[in-house]
Amino acid sequence: MQDKIDLLESKNKEAELGGGEKRIEKLHESGKLTARERIGLLIDKNTFIELDKFAVHKCTDFGMEKKKFLGDGVITGHGKIDGRQVFVFAQDFTVFGGSLGLVHAKKITKLMDMALQVGAPVVGLNDSGGARIQEGVESLGGYADIFLRNVLSSGVIPQISAVMGPCAGGAVYSPAITDFIIMVKNTSYMFITGPEVIKTVTHEEVDREELGGADVHNSKSGVAHFSVEDDKDCILYIKELLSFLPSNNMEDPPSIPCDDPVDRKELSLRDIVPDNANKPYDIKDVITKVVDNEYFFEVHEHYAQNIVVGFARMNGKVVGIVGNQPNVLAGCLDIDASIKGARFVRFCDCFNIPLLTFVDVPGFLPGTFQEWNGIIKHGAKLLYAYCEATVPRITVITRKAYGGAYDVMSSKHIRGDFNFAYPTAEIAVMGSEGAVNIILRAEIAGADDPDAERLRLTNEYKDNFANPYKAAELGYIDEVILPEDTRSRVIGAFELLEGKRQTNPPKKHGNIPL
Repeated sequence: MQDKIDLLESKNKEAELGGGEKRIEKLHESGKLTARERIGLLIDKNTFIELDKFAVHKCTDFGMEKKKFLGDGVITGHGKIDGRQVFVFAQDFTVFGGSLGLVHAKKITKLMDMALQVGAPVVGLNDSGGARIQEGVESLGGYADIFLRNVLSSGVIPQISAVMGPCAGGAVYSPAITDFIIMVKNTSYMFITGPEVIKTVTHEEVDREELGGADVHNSKSGVAHFSVEDDKDCILYIKELLSFLPSNNMEDPPSIPCDDPVDRKELSLRDIVPDNANKPYDIKDVITKVVDNEYFFEVHEHYAQNIVVGFARMNGKVVGIVGNQPNVLAGCLDIDASIKGARFVRFCDCFNIPLLTFVDVPGFLPGTFQEWNGIIKHGAKLLYAYCEATVPRITVITRKAYGGAYDVMSSKHIRGDFNFAYPTAEIAVMGSEGAVNIILRAEIAGADDPDAERLRLTNEYKDNFANPYKAAELGYIDEVILPEDTRSRVIGAFELLEGKRQTNPPKKHGNIPL
């Protein structure tokens, strides 16, 4: 019996050594942790159960039969994060550069199938050179097997991808399908084709960081949602993100005790939103003053900054927040902001996370670039997402709500449950000056002093129409509230909506304008 126990211990040690001590040292020198070290930081102590620890590839071409490592370059298993069940896989760059072969892929798909059946999140720690060339089409098939499960799991269990090293070629599509992507600065990158291929085909010269580094995908492409400093920071972000998410689509998000008074008044909100409609302010200042303990976990912070999205708690319960950002492009909706907002709204709706929307939007961004690149269809994505959402939805109009953008931003007309407005709100087809120039241009042209008449008519229009009261008269605004009462009104409305039941017509799926 002892011989068999010794053999098991020997195999465990061999598997846990991965590609060997020299490769581990080299990995550490590059500023990265090993796959096992990452799991050790992520999973609660003594809760990780590893699966398929002794799996090895079956390839016999190119001398591969002489190069076998227990685990085949990926660690898979389940454990707990802050006491909640999760499934995790971590690619081991010390074994074949973390490249994916058939057995490597089967370990991941087995884990994903189990997570879907159990109803628990999947966290992928990606660090891979891509498809294992020696295994040819089997490695490509392995990727496709993973993609399929990403899609089948979408909207059923949360899927988080941490890109903690290279992620190139077909490997990028699995993270792209998942709900959130976290990238580590200076050590991770994502691209379909690398710098060498680009130089050959298009003669462009670009390095890996400029082509697909963390900063690029967080600010320019919007592929990634978070950019972090190092592996340890990445693990902390994963834990924080999971604390806001339910385990699956049949559960509610986790709630925690709240020590922030529900009826807390914030008189500072009167000053944050300026009376001058053309003066910018930071919508995040409004958000933080309203939510529990002034803590807002922003998502996609560096991309499409004219809209803000993220998670917070109201009376201990998770809410998803969307807000126009007057500090950037005056809060206009453009292509990128529409896509960013739509994706976040749909995620929240998938996972029973109520939505709180702060509106200060002068309209959609004009210009040939926007029109030629499809602002119509992309703007429709945000409209579609809000129309489709059945979770409790509360809207607060802080200032401008002009034109079609008023409709899009969770208006009463597209099933907003409670729609509040500040006294500073302006709900109209367009701004006062533009409206006067169109509908009263004859009076202005015929006046002795056109400029003075334009100013007089503009001020008159503002007094009569640039306010929330016409919309309130029609029932489009449920209540005009004092800014300092926002927190108590929103929490009260969400409590009332806890039992909300709303369904969409039966169908296979809708046809969102992609």
